[in-house]
Formats: sequence, C-alpha cells, structure tokens
Amino acid sequence: MPITFADMKARYNWKAIAICPGRFILQDVDASFSLKDLLGPTIKARELKVDNARDTVLLVQFREGGGIISYRRPDGSYLHTLNTADGLQKKLVELEITL
Repeated sequence: MPITFADMKARYNWKAIAICPGRFILQDVDASFSLKDLLGPTIKARELKVDNARDTVLLVQFREGGGIISYRRPDGSYLHTLNTADGLQKKLVELEITL
C-alpha cells in the first residue's frame, strides 16, 4: 500500500512551519531518526546535492501528491519535513530542483 500524506500526518507529530504554508517539521523524535525509520526499510528516496541546501536532500514523493523532504546533515542527523502537494512544489522551486 502506498504511503500518503494523510497517513504520515496521522502517524507522527508534525509542527506547521509558520512561514511555509503546506510544510511541516517532524517533532518528538531523536535527530538520528532516519528516513528509513520514518518510512520503512523498502523506501526509495532520491538523494540530491543542491547548491541551495547546505545538507544532502532526500526526497520521497507520494503518488497522490506531496511528499517528504529530509535533510541529512554531515554529522548523520536528520531534519524531516512533510509537504502537501503545493508545499512540496514551492520548496522544490526554492531549492531549484527539477524533477
């Protein structure tokens, strides 16, 4: 069964990013909580190095729209964001990522 935005929103504690409508930051997990911990061991993410992000960008798009953008820092810690379809598109434009 494919992962959906609604599934992820209900499964974890997400805090809205005030200045970014449609984007949420994962709360209440250790910084070592990886994308595989979040989405499962079989998840396939795009790993991107982009000029507009200081950390490695990991991207998973949901079939029905939206997705997860995770940032992997050099020390191995993570920051995970959940994005609606509009929020994801705006962030991809900001990061200058073309899919």
